[in-house]
Amino acid sequence: MLKKFMITQAQLSDLQFRLDWIRLIRSTNVGSRTFWDLIKIYGNPSIALEEIPKLAKKGGGKKEIIIPSKSAIKEEIALTESFGAKIITAYDEEYPSLLKHIYDAPPVITVKGNIALLKREKQVAIVGSRNASSNGCSFAKNIARELGDNGYIIVSGLAKGIDYYAHQGSLDSGTIGVIAGGINNIYPGENAKLFNLLYERGLVITEFAFGTSPIAKHFPQRNRIISGLSLGVIVVEAALKSGTLITSRFAIEQGREVFAVPGSPLDMRCQGTNNLIKQGAYLLENYNDVIEVLEMRKPMLQTSLFDSSSNFITPSHTSKEVSEKELEMWRKAVQGKLSYTPCLIEELTKQIKIPLPLLNRIIVEMELAGKVERLYGNKVVLLHD
Repeated sequence: MLKKFMITQAQLSDLQFRLDWIRLIRSTNVGSRTFWDLIKIYGNPSIALEEIPKLAKKGGGKKEIIIPSKSAIKEEIALTESFGAKIITAYDEEYPSLLKHIYDAPPVITVKGNIALLKREKQVAIVGSRNASSNGCSFAKNIARELGDNGYIIVSGLAKGIDYYAHQGSLDSGTIGVIAGGINNIYPGENAKLFNLLYERGLVITEFAFGTSPIAKHFPQRNRIISGLSLGVIVVEAALKSGTLITSRFAIEQGREVFAVPGSPLDMRCQGTNNLIKQGAYLLENYNDVIEVLEMRKPMLQTSLFDSSSNFITPSHTSKEVSEKELEMWRKAVQGKLSYTPCLIEELTKQIKIPLPLLNRIIVEMELAGKVERLYGNKVVLLHD
């Protein structure tokens, strides 16, 4: 049964509630979407922590779920604060409101720098090729400065190339860097000076625990936060198979605007941006193109995690209680449809004729067991043992 999750003032001031919230997202096989599903199922992170070993077992898991202790989380908080950073949960006042409007919002973020930037909702992302041309870098820096002069905060990924120059152009007006490792992990190393400038004059954000090294799968996760913080995403140079285009896809899913800078068809770095324009992205020539769109059109945001009272929304569909025998029947039906090729969750519900909350519960069990992985685009795939 899905439960209503309302945060009381007592819980807001309860250290144990906060510790359990962070423990849950730091537990084995618990990603953002699984976290929110667990909250919807159990209504409380403390109860969810008690239940996830049982769920993993039902999902076929043979390895023990590793749940960090409260003392481990206290140590993470202490290390974070000694570094001059701060952990912010999704129910804290400082949590950025635009980020609440993505379905897989990070339950916890760690930030260092000017936290006041999080409350500035006029934010635009600038992303692009790491191996950028001289003209591309100059364009990114100039448009970042011009948008900054018009009251916009620039969001990017603190990478080489376009990201670097987007941050450089907006240091004076306000810039946010989203990274794929712990708040103290500077990557790439050659951007150490830029990291320190953002620590002092801008803001650095991550959803990963202190000390976490960036790995390949972290970067798409980072990209959804870049677009999630922004009203629109500007793409400056991207090859057809560039990872940069992942950010533009997230922006579309999240109801944000996408702008692309056109380029020569002979330059592979421009083929991705030219293709975005063919698919309906706004052609971008100067900063006025961005301002005109963003000031005329309100973004079609996804439903917020919170209602108008700042409490978590109640799921609109609650499932009736089902017996363990019936659940096992559904589990077998779901397992029989899954494969090592990603499939849409929506298609599973249609083909199996299973209620979505029940399907989500079974996927949570299998994800906790390490049997499946949920992918972006609302897909799920079997994992090899």
